[in-house]
Amino acid sequence: MGHGHGHTPASASGRHRGRLTAAFAIAAVFMAVELTVGLATSSLALISDAAHMLTDMIGVGLALVAIVVANRKSNRPHRTFGLYRAEVLAALANAVLLFGVAGYVVVAAATRFADPPDVPGLPVIIAASLGLLANLASFLLLRKGSSESLNVRGAYLEVLADLIGSFGVLLSGATTLLFGWRYADPLIGVAIGLFVLPRTWTLARRSLNILFQHAPERVDVPEMISALGGLQGVAGVHDLHVWTLTSGMEVLSAHLTLRDGVDRDRVLRAAQGLLASRYRIEHATLQCEGRGTSAGCQGMSW
Repeated sequence: MGHGHGHTPASASGRHRGRLTAAFAIAAVFMAVELTVGLATSSLALISDAAHMLTDMIGVGLALVAIVVANRKSNRPHRTFGLYRAEVLAALANAVLLFGVAGYVVVAAATRFADPPDVPGLPVIIAASLGLLANLASFLLLRKGSSESLNVRGAYLEVLADLIGSFGVLLSGATTLLFGWRYADPLIGVAIGLFVLPRTWTLARRSLNILFQHAPERVDVPEMISALGGLQGVAGVHDLHVWTLTSGMEVLSAHLTLRDGVDRDRVLRAAQGLLASRYRIEHATLQCEGRGTSAGCQGMSW
């Protein structure tokens, strides 16, 4: 039996933490501005954008807490995988928040179409412009980290939705100011809500795939079994499990049935090299066994 160890995402945590802290501060300031102006002007588009920015604050805050928790050194021996799943739970919580906000905006907008309020355009334009600049700054801060961490990606998607939302609110304010068309505000509110839904679903699906310990989407499991089975000296592969612990940490376990007279260490090194080079899986626990010793585990129901 043998295993290989890859790096953990802890090396990137400090960088992510600094960017998330800055994004949190930006969201807090401009959420207060948009909410105040939105309530004062009865602008649903501006209130919805402020609500999205509030979820940014909560989402980025959850992401920060998750990074801190995931990188804590636990002295409890039963936590054999540490607390890395905290990041995935934070990403799922972000998705739930976004679903809730999008649903609220769509329902609220639908009730306003019968008698849309008269929304003053100029204050909405000013507040939306400030929100647009704030979201652009947060977007640039989190863009790189979104490809490295599902947790950061959750916060990044919220900021991206807000960036589009702020532009929509700006468009709504300009339309109201120039043409006095009162339906622009609820229409933009609905558009913001509908825009975020498919991205939220993608984030939720990826988070749930990890929590249910599905194989990573990039891994073709039958092809992986075939590749391991094709190594010299390997007679068969069974009881293979591959899953994601958190973003950037894939884990695998498998049993390799060996032909008679084969050097087990050589096969183990070859299998670990294959997994690392072809599938980028460096933490693999492999059990090498003879032909007559694998019947018990092959009979397992799961």
